[in-house]
Amino acid sequence: MSRPSDAQNSFSDDKASEEAGVVNPRLGPLEWVRWGWRTLTSMRTALLLLLALAVAAVPGSLIPQNSSDPNGVIQYQQANPGLSKVVDALQGFDVYTSLWFSAIYLLLFISLIGCVVPRLRHHWKAMRKAPPRTPSRFTQLPSSSSVRLRGVAVEEALAAGERVLKSARYRTARYGTSVSAERGYLRETGNLLFHSALVGVLVTVFVGGGFTYTGQRVLVTGDTFVNAQTSYDSLTPGRFFNDGSLQGYSLKLDRLDVAYEQQNLAAFGEAIDYTAHVTTRLPGQQPKSAVIKVNSPLEIAGTSVYLLGNGYAAHVTVTNPDGSVAFSQSVPFRPQNTQMTSLGVVKVPDTTNQKKQIGLVGFLYPTAAEQTDGSFTSIFPAAGKQSLVSFLVYEGNVGLDAGTPRNVYELDTSHMKEVAGTKDPVQLKIGQARTLPDGLGTVKLDGITRYAAFDIHHDPSQQWVALFVALAVLGLITSLLVPRRRMWIKVREEGDEVLVEYAGLARGDDPNLARAVADLEKRHRAALPEAAREKASV
Repeated sequence: MSRPSDAQNSFSDDKASEEAGVVNPRLGPLEWVRWGWRTLTSMRTALLLLLALAVAAVPGSLIPQNSSDPNGVIQYQQANPGLSKVVDALQGFDVYTSLWFSAIYLLLFISLIGCVVPRLRHHWKAMRKAPPRTPSRFTQLPSSSSVRLRGVAVEEALAAGERVLKSARYRTARYGTSVSAERGYLRETGNLLFHSALVGVLVTVFVGGGFTYTGQRVLVTGDTFVNAQTSYDSLTPGRFFNDGSLQGYSLKLDRLDVAYEQQNLAAFGEAIDYTAHVTTRLPGQQPKSAVIKVNSPLEIAGTSVYLLGNGYAAHVTVTNPDGSVAFSQSVPFRPQNTQMTSLGVVKVPDTTNQKKQIGLVGFLYPTAAEQTDGSFTSIFPAAGKQSLVSFLVYEGNVGLDAGTPRNVYELDTSHMKEVAGTKDPVQLKIGQARTLPDGLGTVKLDGITRYAAFDIHHDPSQQWVALFVALAVLGLITSLLVPRRRMWIKVREEGDEVLVEYAGLARGDDPNLARAVADLEKRHRAALPEAAREKASV
């Protein structure tokens, strides 16, 4: 079919359109702003941003984060030196405070606010308005029915219908010889509560994250931790953290009980329970005893103290050749396997001969057993009379004079001299002392005790987040279970009979709508005088 001679192509260029007398509308700066705001505050955009936020959070669970696992970040950088530079450039080690994650978070917050506020205003107005006027044709509605009755007046039937609808918690209004009713506003209220609670979660997580701090501390049995910034082994503060954020208290590790499986041979030696017995003290109060388990943290002064790990600490004393003590303290050893074979480093910078600083790399075997090749292994993770520590001895600069932080579990031996290696290590049992080679003095193993690794976490937003999550769940359940319905009863006289029509309309899917209309008819007829309860004969 040929086109009419005066037909215009809506996709023609602007010049041709102007020549033809058709001018396409142009968007100015204000119109573009309005378009951008409407797009951002649409529910579709909010859902896309919520999905984007979930996807953006994935790298934070796959890559160690500075905020929660600084040691893991260091290990990742050492294991992947090339890739770590790319990850660091993309703020992959600080995902939840990165610019791109914060941008998605902020846009989602604005989008939800823009969605919820207008709907709140509209919902408030809708709740105060009367139910809509009665439709003229009930047959065009999804569910309707009618019945002819005798022995009842129009006004009497309308009054009975209004009573029935009100008893079913409908809001009603009279329009001539009909009753219009509506209920289910709680559905929209629940929907708005759900979205408002999501905004509340976003706000509390954002604000509460600024006051959050997380720290780690390793305590050897008998040691005491004081909740001060200098007492942490590592501390990750929020953006609003200051010295006054730490509420003073002390925590002493009295002992750490570990139970191992000894009945089931298939799981022999596996740990089945960890229990840290501690003594806490708040300023101005008496000390209190407490217990911390892996899944049962200690709540004190607004912080949660979690038991994360444990191991052995060897108390080592190094004596100079002249008999003076150069080093004497407990050194944590890091477990290497399930039998608690552990690795530890002793750094002794304060010897009488400063040119001969001492470094000891020790292997701790809780229950030592010698193998056929002369090496040792641990056959059970509990320490006792069979415990053994085997030291490799080095002399030289242990790296503590540079003033830079060093890993306590590592010793850089690249510029040190080995004086006792794997063929002739210095082996000690509890209470034994040995002479160090090369005239470096003596070393003694005074004892072996337990240590516990604690994670101290403070998050003032936890209760608020829990409250908003509970409100979100409540709102979601309400919006799913409460039906939104409109019901109508229309009455008119036809001769000596009265025609009563019933109709219903649901907002959204409502499989029970037809049943609700039938129930309305049944209850309405039951509310009429007995003479009018039977249908009129056709």
